[in-house]
Amino acid sequence: MKDFSQLEKNLSISFKNKDLLIQAFCHRSYINENPKFSLDHNERLEFLGDAVLELIVTESLYLDYPKKPEGELTAWRASLVNADSLANAAKSLDFNNYLLLSRGEAKDSGKARSFILANAYEAFIGSLYIDQGYEPCKKFIKDRLMIKLPDIIKNELFKDSKSRFQEEAQEKENVTPSYSVIGESGPDHAKHFEIGVYLNNELVAKGQGFSKQEAEEKAAAAALKAKGWKI
Repeated sequence: MKDFSQLEKNLSISFKNKDLLIQAFCHRSYINENPKFSLDHNERLEFLGDAVLELIVTESLYLDYPKKPEGELTAWRASLVNADSLANAAKSLDFNNYLLLSRGEAKDSGKARSFILANAYEAFIGSLYIDQGYEPCKKFIKDRLMIKLPDIIKNELFKDSKSRFQEEAQEKENVTPSYSVIGESGPDHAKHFEIGVYLNNELVAKGQGFSKQEAEEKAAAAALKAKGWKI
């Protein structure tokens, strides 16, 4: 078993119930491979943590930016809590070294691992909420995640690629982009999509993700680069 006390030390957080901390990092594949393991996988904690995370980020944005309209705050929130943002946040906290995975999952260090890391981040928030309540979660999120917001605003990272590609395509080529699923793979709980973005019949770029929305966004970002348009 991994030494989770070191993680607690790194985060300056001490869990009352250590099992909650460990469960936050326990992927379904690990349970399938170790059916006698005493804890469940982290999906219920992820479900809870997702809601806690969204509430805290929403509350912070609402209070800290009283003059900003709802649409802008929504875009900022999406940039903070999307899968890529949470995966990067998890990597920066060294969560990758504490994941409990099957031998097969442990060998995959690509996009699937990022998806697992993002889910583990949400599960960690869920476990912290159960163990210590709202205020410690709020402090953790404000200290570890909300600090990214100034950079997001400064570099306009909150503007989604789909909207930008559509604006550029209509302005430069008088064409509205279309998206089509090229392929699907993976089990139902972790379906993986590949989507192409087209201008008329021209395939401009492809994108992959664990939802069609994510794959479309990645395809649009790749298309902006392929066309040499601003990104």
